[in-house]
Amino acid sequence: MRISRRVAPRADAIKKMDFVPLEQVKAHLRVIGEDEDDVLTLYRNAAERAAECYLGRHVYGTEQALLVAIEAGIAGDAPMVADDDVRAAVLLTVGYLYRHREETMTPVAQPLSPGARWLLLPHRVHMGV
Repeated sequence: MRISRRVAPRADAIKKMDFVPLEQVKAHLRVIGEDEDDVLTLYRNAAERAAECYLGRHVYGTEQALLVAIEAGIAGDAPMVADDDVRAAVLLTVGYLYRHREETMTPVAQPLSPGARWLLLPHRVHMGV
């Protein structure tokens, strides 16, 4: 007899249902071909994580991903499904990272551009410093 055991999905497996597809990132940057897919994926992942950190909440790409995370007990406080504001903020951040990838030093390090912060602000929880 085979015993089947339900295994809860890992948080990172659920979270990696990216809320901005690579194709959308490439279209935003007007990148053709696959030569830069690895670096664009890296920038997209970093931008999504920066948005989540600024928002103070987990963001999911789909309602289904959110429901799975809630069921697994890993959704955190006030989770949300990415809307156009969040996606646009991620695209702005990816654009900045892509455009300034050779910079070694900036006068003032800001994780998110003013435009990205403006788009994310209405969705932010736990307003802090």
